[in-house]
Amino acid sequence: LVGPRDQFLRRIEKEFTSVLITVRGNEIRIDGEDTVMVASVARLFEELVTLIHSGQTLDENTLERIFTMVRDDHRPSEILSHQVLRGARGREVKPKTAGQKRYVDAIAENVITFGLGPAGTGKSWLAVAMAVRALQAKQVQRIILTRPAVEAGERLGFLPGDLMAKIDPYLRPLYDALYDMVDPEGVNRLIEKQIVEVAPLAFMRGRTLNNSFIILDEAQNTTPEQMKMFLTRIGFGSRVVVTGDTTQIDVPNGKSGLGGLERKLSGIDNLAFVRLSGADVVRHKIVADIVEAYEKADGDATR
Repeated sequence: LVGPRDQFLRRIEKEFTSVLITVRGNEIRIDGEDTVMVASVARLFEELVTLIHSGQTLDENTLERIFTMVRDDHRPSEILSHQVLRGARGREVKPKTAGQKRYVDAIAENVITFGLGPAGTGKSWLAVAMAVRALQAKQVQRIILTRPAVEAGERLGFLPGDLMAKIDPYLRPLYDALYDMVDPEGVNRLIEKQIVEVAPLAFMRGRTLNNSFIILDEAQNTTPEQMKMFLTRIGFGSRVVVTGDTTQIDVPNGKSGLGGLERKLSGIDNLAFVRLSGADVVRHKIVADIVEAYEKADGDATR
């Protein structure tokens, strides 16, 4: 609970300087004039104990995320113990922030879910996990992973090989997420049987996608026409997740299919928009700091 050489305890004391924390044996005493803060720290320790009893391993990054959850009046023990999937090699896939828990809940409850947020928030990774879970539970018959093949400052035509070889780098992040959830032999078998299909967005035109879990990744790089085409492909028994980051638009003229979409589609049942932020970044802490710096700079620019 207190960490090796009390490092977790020292970090908690640094985070909540208005309270005095005394640890003696298996008892923790919390004193302070601010009764609200004392209660908050007490709840933090209760949550940490519950997480440890459930088998959660604490580290400094997890502790930082728990601080944010407690300050926002969330229950870390409910969020961090929610298992989405047991992936390849026994790895458990779980949400790591309150925003991620809200995201997976929305996917489970809606036909179409839009997950919008910066890099590192787990939008694609969690969507693939939910797709594999739905396939294993026989809620769908296949998984379709798609992305628009839009160059991020590079030209597609200069890449060697045929069409599929050229678009492979654009689809590689989806393959990587899939290999995290399913062992390599299993992935290859699913692709061979066309139970899992990975294809560029252009290949979706003219199709009706029934009984499928469909993920459109990097949707900020769709045009409005492509987005409409994609959303009207959805058939019976299907579930859709659309992920995107509106700060990384590479589509020509900057006219993204995500622009104004929430306003257009508001009020439609079984459709949800979930916005993730820098607080939901689960990569290296420097990534969260970079995202926060960009968000602050963009906010200052609009004033």
